[in-house]
Amino acid sequence: MQAGDRVYLDHNATAPVRPEVAEAVARALVDLPGNPSSIHREGRAARAGLETARAQMAAFLGTAPARVTFTSGGTEGANAVLSGALRRHGAPAPTRLLVGATEHPCILAGHRFAAEATEILPVDVSGVVDLAHLEARLAARAGESLLISLQAANNETGVLQPLAEVVALARRHGMALVHSDAVQAAGRIPLDFAASGLDALTVSAHKFAGPKGVGALALAADVTLDPVFVRGGGQEARLRGGTENLAGIVGAGVAAEIAGRSLAAEAVRLSALRDALEAGIRARAPEAVIVGEAAARLPNTTCLAVPGLEAATALIAFDLSGVAVSSGSACASGKVGRSTVLAAMGMPPALAACALRASFGWTSRESDGDRFLTVFDRLLAILYKRRERAA
Repeated sequence: MQAGDRVYLDHNATAPVRPEVAEAVARALVDLPGNPSSIHREGRAARAGLETARAQMAAFLGTAPARVTFTSGGTEGANAVLSGALRRHGAPAPTRLLVGATEHPCILAGHRFAAEATEILPVDVSGVVDLAHLEARLAARAGESLLISLQAANNETGVLQPLAEVVALARRHGMALVHSDAVQAAGRIPLDFAASGLDALTVSAHKFAGPKGVGALALAADVTLDPVFVRGGGQEARLRGGTENLAGIVGAGVAAEIAGRSLAAEAVRLSALRDALEAGIRARAPEAVIVGEAAARLPNTTCLAVPGLEAATALIAFDLSGVAVSSGSACASGKVGRSTVLAAMGMPPALAACALRASFGWTSRESDGDRFLTVFDRLLAILYKRRERAA
């Protein structure tokens, strides 16, 4: 959301809440005072609000409401799935985890598998998982109970993973379970959990203009997940104890409905904004690297690096000029450090230190890209003068 004359190009970190969502949250706080677990009128009204939101979220994810569990966000959902407690009915819990090298920290640092029971799946220079390597590992582990976790879309580069092919390989080799962190994909590309063949999928509402602190976990009908972190009452079909964040969940449901309804048109609009920005970058800096350019990407994300234009300096310059951009994941305590994603893609450290991310969203306009390029021009002028002096 624009604040004064500022431009916000960091929707992958969080999308500003839509006014309709904020209104729904405020109404729920006032109009739904009851506990959804209570049987009196107020409780029943609260339960109705909760289940309406569940139906909205289920439609958005492409699954049945009974398959949706509300969480505090993508991290909690992913941590629960990767705790080792997910299993197919009648089958043992997975004993080994296969995880993509470019996953979000909530996956790489959030799972509970021992180091010797964890295998990192390499990616190519575009950040796409090596399917031949995955197939070889599945063949080598045939007969074992496995769990694969792979992002639908990368948070730093926007690169999409071939989930359909991954699921097909998993089914061909021992029925390994497959989870996808779809936090960045939700609201930007279509999701159809029921048709995907995935066993588990996790999303977070604040990425598609919902409230922060609310997420959803979708589970296939033939899998079960033992409660791991929040135990106690029988809430959320006994998968997650504790009184639900009703107002936040209501807002998440409204955000999901709006995002699903506007997805196709927004994808076209955001692609145009992204492509115009990248064309402007190329025209000004032919040496610029657009990360993942050769792969399928989210329509809203540009990750770029100009040799010599360090991200730590550029971020400050953009911010002081009223433009909010990022150097990568927003889940690294505000630090600007070397990206594990770009390292896994084989990018040299010196170039990775120059990586910037601009991510568009529902508040974005054509003028936002123009504002970015104005600041970019100034930074390049300084960079090129510095090179001339050094020559």
